[in-house]
Parts: sequence; structure tokens; C-alpha cells
Amino acid sequence: VITMVGSKEKAPAWSREQLKLAFHLYCQLPFGKLHSRNPEIIELAGVIGRTPGALAMKLVNFASLDPAITGSGRVGLAGASRLDREIWSEFSADWDGLTLECDRLRRQLGAAPTVDEADEQLVPQDYSGETRRVIAEQRIRQSFFRRAVLSSYGGRCCMSGVTEPQLLVASHIVPWSRDKANRLNPSNGLCLSALHDRAFDKGLISVADDYRVLVSARLLRSGNEFVVSTFARLEGMQIELPERFQPNPKFLARHRTEVFAG
Repeated sequence: VITMVGSKEKAPAWSREQLKLAFHLYCQLPFGKLHSRNPEIIELAGVIGRTPGALAMKLVNFASLDPAITGSGRVGLAGASRLDREIWSEFSADWDGLTLECDRLRRQLGAAPTVDEADEQLVPQDYSGETRRVIAEQRIRQSFFRRAVLSSYGGRCCMSGVTEPQLLVASHIVPWSRDKANRLNPSNGLCLSALHDRAFDKGLISVADDYRVLVSARLLRSGNEFVVSTFARLEGMQIELPERFQPNPKFLARHRTEVFAG
């Protein structure tokens, strides 16, 4: 319902579902693309019955709550509501459940799923029933995490600077299997090239609390020219930090303790 205030129309308050979908999109777009001309913002605005300008403004409201944005000297729009803060907190407490809920909401409203072009989303046709549902939900999770992490890092490997999308991986700091609650938390991710992701996953490299790269003694002692030129030179180098969802020091500490070979 739209009410009249003087000679101007006042849009109805944002619903919890609209805000969930807005925050879901906020997580997957680079900060520099939170504007009303962005096709994804235009598409979602039409689906939820808001103007692109209003949705873009709401996304920048969310940015004002993001410590990685405000801590870098940038600011979002003031005026984030109590409900905006509640939605931020809800996602932080249940990334997995709310990612799936937002995908269902988008489909119910007739919106296309947010899909990363480099991420295969098709579910094999020879699967059906429960198996097909599980695979589909896994792809939804993977797509959200990949888009959120890669957009935060500007589509660049934080160690090598590689920008080719097909060579980039949204790498989990704490492995997927070891922390279900933070599987989809973008602060549990690093944007790495496929090679650096493999080394990180195998504990051959890690990241210190000050965001400097740690290289295992095994690699440092390697006589292989490629290994030396690719990894040994990274020792002590600070990674490129993301514009949002900065790596959580607790997750980095767990990687060093549980995965890193030292």
C-alpha cells in the first residue's frame, strides 16, 4: 500500500523478504557496482517491486554496516534501519540456510538465479529426486560463495594477481568439511589462482594474522626453479586484502594450526 505524504508518494516499508534478497545480492556485487545502472540491480528491483535507485540505495545502506568498507575510509549511505542490521546479523548466524532461502524466494518471484559465468550450474539430467535436490543445493551454495569471495577481491588472486576467471577459486580458509556454520561465510574465503588454492588446501602455504604469506619449509627448500619463483618469493608478502569480508583472523589461525605444514 502506498500512502500519501503531502503531494509526494511514500513507498511502503521494506519487508524482511525484500531485505534478505537485497543483502543476498549485496554480498555478490563489487562495491563499485552498487548503482542503479547495474543490470542485476535493475532485474531484482523489478522482481521485488522497488525502483533500481531505491534498491541501489539500500545496498549502499548495507555497506555502511560493513566494517571492511568503513574501516578503509569509504562510507555507505547513512540511514541503515534496525531491520537492515537484523538481516545482516541473521546472515552472519546462518549463511547456509539464508542462501538457500534467498534462492527459493527468487524462484518464487520468477527471478533468475544469480549464477557466476565461470561456475557450471547445470544439474545432470540422469539424477532425480533427492539426489538431484542435493546436487542443486550444493551448486547454489558454491555459486553464492564463489561470487561473494571473487567480487570482494575484485576478481584477482590475492597472492599472484591473476585475473582470469577460469583460473580463480574461492578457497575456503577453514575447509568446507570442518566448519559447516561458516561454509558460505565470505570471511572464510580467499580468492586464489587454482595453483595457489591447491597449495593452500594442502598446507604448503598459509596466511598470518597480519595477512602476510607463510610458505612451508618444504617449499622454501625446494630446488625446483618453478616452485621457488612461484612460492618462495611469496614468503612475508602481504596478500591483497578484499574490499569487503576481510579474512577472519580466527579462521586464519585455524588454518595455520589444522592445515599448514609449517
